[in-house]
This record gives sequence, C-alpha cells and structure tokens, in this order.
Amino acid sequence: MPDDALPLLRAALAATEGGDATEEARGLLASPAFQRAAAALEADHDNFVAELIALTEIPSPPFGEAVRAAAYAEKLRAQGLREVEIDAEGNVTAYRPGTDPEAGVIVLCSHLDTVFPAGTDVTVKREGTILRAPGVGDDTRGLALLLALSRALDAAEIRTRAGLLFLGSVGEEGAGDLRGVKAFFGRNRWRDRVAGFVALDGLETARLVHAAVGSKRYRVTFRGPGGHSFGAFGLVNPAFALARAMDDLGRIRVPASPKTTFSIGRIGGGTSINAIPEAMWMEADLRSASAEALAALEERFLAVLPQAAADENAARDTRNGEIRVEVQLIGDRPAGVTPAESRITRAALGMIAAQGFAPKLAASSTDSNIPISLGIPAVTVGTGGSGDRAHSLEEWVDVEPGASVKGMATALGVVLMLSGVASN
Repeated sequence: MPDDALPLLRAALAATEGGDATEEARGLLASPAFQRAAAALEADHDNFVAELIALTEIPSPPFGEAVRAAAYAEKLRAQGLREVEIDAEGNVTAYRPGTDPEAGVIVLCSHLDTVFPAGTDVTVKREGTILRAPGVGDDTRGLALLLALSRALDAAEIRTRAGLLFLGSVGEEGAGDLRGVKAFFGRNRWRDRVAGFVALDGLETARLVHAAVGSKRYRVTFRGPGGHSFGAFGLVNPAFALARAMDDLGRIRVPASPKTTFSIGRIGGGTSINAIPEAMWMEADLRSASAEALAALEERFLAVLPQAAADENAARDTRNGEIRVEVQLIGDRPAGVTPAESRITRAALGMIAAQGFAPKLAASSTDSNIPISLGIPAVTVGTGGSGDRAHSLEEWVDVEPGASVKGMATALGVVLMLSGVASN
C-alpha cells in the first residue's frame, strides 16, 4: 500500500462529519446480507458455546498463553482464514481479505490471556445456560466470538471492502502491560495496513469504550544500612522513609474529572521484627483517562520519593549510610481518547442504538489503549450476553441464546459498519 494512502484510510474513521449513523445502522440491519449473517449466528450458537467451553478449559495464565495460542491458530486455519501466524510475542493473527487492497484492514482483537496463575482449575461447570469458570467471560468469550463472526460472514457470503485481521493478543491483563498489542504495532508486518481497531472485550453490549485509561505502575524501594532494632537504634530506617512517601502520596489531590486515581497495592521488606530493615518496598498504581492528568500525577508522585528519603536522612543518624531510593517502572499503559464525534465512534454507537440498546460511552484500560495512543481510530465493544465476577474464581457468563446472539449480532454490525459491505 502506498505510504500516503494510509492517512486517508485512518482519516475516514476519524472524520467528524457524516450523516445519521443510527439510520445507517438500521439500513444495514434490514439488508438481506445482514439478515443472513444474523441467522447464521443464531443457527451456530450451540457451536459457539462449545468452542467457548473448549477454549476456556485451555489454561492461559499470565505469560503462559502459548498452548491456547496454538489451539486458537488451528481453529482459525480450520475456518479457512488466510495467513494464520503466531508472531514472536505470541500473538495469533489471521486474515480475511477485503475487496479493496487499498482499504487496509480493520483489526478485530480479543486477548488470549487470563489473570489466573498456572494450576488454576479452569473446568467449565454448566448449569442450564450459565457457564462458570475462571476466564470464561474475560476474554474467552471474545475469542469464541471472533470465530463465530468469521463463520457468519462466510455463511452469508459477505465480502467486506476493508480486510479483516483477526488478532488473538497476549499480555492484555495485569503485568502483561498490553505487551501483545504493543508488539503488534511495534513490529508486526500488518501494523502499517491498519485503518481501524476494534477490541472485543467485556460483556455489556450497550457500553462502548472510546477513552483509554492510562496507567503508570512503579515499584519503589528504599534502602539503608540496617541494624539491630535496639543496639543500632537511631539509624535511618527505610520503613520510616516508605511510610513518609506513602503518607505524602495519600495527601495528593487529583481531579474528579477526568477521573484520576492512585493506589498502593503491595508493600514489603525487612528480615526480622528485631532488625532495622535494609530495604522496604511498595508498588503503586497511578491512573487517568487523561494523558495530561496522568503525567501531572506521575510528576508529583516521583517528587515525593526523594523528598521522603531526604526527610528520613535529616531526621536520623546516617553515620553508617544514608537512605537511598530506587524507582522502577513496571507498567506503562498510555491514555488517550477516540473522539465521540469520530466516524468509528458514531458508527458503533449508531449500531448499538439501532439494536435497541441505550448506548453509553466509557473509559477503560483495554488493548485499544495502544492504537488510541498512536492516533489510530479504535474502540472496544462488548461481546454480548451477561455475566459477573470477572477476575475471580467465581466468574460466570449466561449464554441464553436470545441475549447472547443479539449481542453477537451487534458486534457483527459494528464490524460491517466500519469495514463496509462490498457485495450481498
């Protein structure tokens, strides 16, 4: 693709001018092509549920997604998708060609990883239409949905103008720090053909994530000489420096809008109750939906740390050494926003409304953070149905066909609104 074509493709989805997206969506829903695809989703729902169960029962712990990735790649190949690959980071990609090579690709992304460590029992327990298992909703339902969308498009004989690139990403959760999508946009061969990005994550169909909640995560360690709690009393103490830093962080005032937050999630250190510790540490999480607000919070947080060390050094004896602080960045998720007025956002909201839901815009941290931060039009849409207790051992989803298929069909409608139906 010519280098100068790509900005035009992305600009189309970023454009802030256009007609009534809800009416456009209603027209698509009434089309014979969409009706065939929706009927295919309904007829295929039992197969979708079976694949959801099968994928859930393949463990995919943090940094241990390889077995699930290999199985997912085989499923994509079996459906006739082209150029199925597993890249160096572990992401799975598969291509469904469009009719216009210059239209680029719309990435459809669901993440392969779960939050649960190796050894977690991921056996699915079924009670009627309720499926219970760790990871069954987040985001294994998204992975199964990608497969179902591919089959529905084939069954309805729909060709899209833009190509569709199915992406099973690694490292979306927790310490994975979006490493899969970071690697995709950093070095994957498809990165320069991306016109738009849709993450399929979360269940709620009415909710459209267009704002990326950014985060900075730090591990901070205060170190000192240490000593006996009685015999060396009076020496500088890393625990007091840590306490000063924690107290100072707690006094920072942040804006309510854009929502900006901070938290200390873990602390530790020391060797014995009767010893002045040589090291004490904490892990802090800073977040905001605004890149500017996050940067301001980060600046204030980082200023607190050397001051806490300096205060402790001034308060106690440093003859055996001073308190020093070490700061390690352990997580970096960029913030940003796809404007509510952009074509990609308006089209997705229009389809959600046309399906009878009350659409609502939201901010969250998903794989869409990365393309949003790069200026690539991106949103995150729900996968349908209902459920609860994500990130817990009691996670569950309801696959009652009516609500489940309607949510799936809404996601399909969003995909077609963005990629364009080339022929019926």
